Amino acid sequence: MTQRKRTNRTVKRKTNKANIVLIVGLIIIAIPLLIVGWVIISATLDTGTPILGDRYENDLDPAITKSDITNIENSVKGLSGVEKVNVELATATLRVYVDVEDGYTADMATSKASEAFNSVLGVLDLGTYFSQTETKKMYDLEIHVFNLDKNRDSDDFVYVIMTKTSGMETASTQLVSEPIDPELAQQLRDDVESRKNPSPTPEDDEDMTVGVDETEEVDEETEEDVTP
Repeated sequence: MTQRKRTNRTVKRKTNKANIVLIVGLIIIAIPLLIVGWVIISATLDTGTPILGDRYENDLDPAITKSDITNIENSVKGLSGVEKVNVELATATLRVYVDVEDGYTADMATSKASEAFNSVLGVLDLGTYFSQTETKKMYDLEIHVFNLDKNRDSDDFVYVIMTKTSGMETASTQLVSEPIDPELAQQLRDDVESRKNPSPTPEDDEDMTVGVDETEEVDEETEEDVTP
């Protein structure tokens, strides 16, 4: 009787250990499957939902308002020689487009860019809105001055850009309507023109000539056949 009881206990212990190992194994397998399933379900539910973020969090403070933009437009419009003004605020850059009279030269447009720049600073303080600190980024400012709105291929076309990023101490001005390297600019224009209107190659000429000779030979053979 004693031997039978011990055997039964041993079998039960082995069975319990096997069950525990099986359960632990199932749990180990189930955990990654549950994680993958949750990721798939979450991705399916979030499909079509935009991921919103703010790259300028804690920056651009104080912000430029619509009222500020209106005041800048009115201030720049009051400058002499200005025909149209358009102010745009894109991301963290304030761009002021100034269309001046057609007769403006490069020097006149450069001077007008400085006037428009000062008009903007009359509405928005330079140190507050257009200068970054160690912990905060602020706005960049661009002044675009041009004299021709449509005929920009004309030799009289003038385009000046005055730029002041929040990381710059002073603004810089560039006459973009005149290339820095005229020879390189002309070479690029010629390359573009040659791509648009490729000149015929000698091979093309030979193909065209052979075609003409063959036509003449066919005509001569036809005439010989017709002649009695």
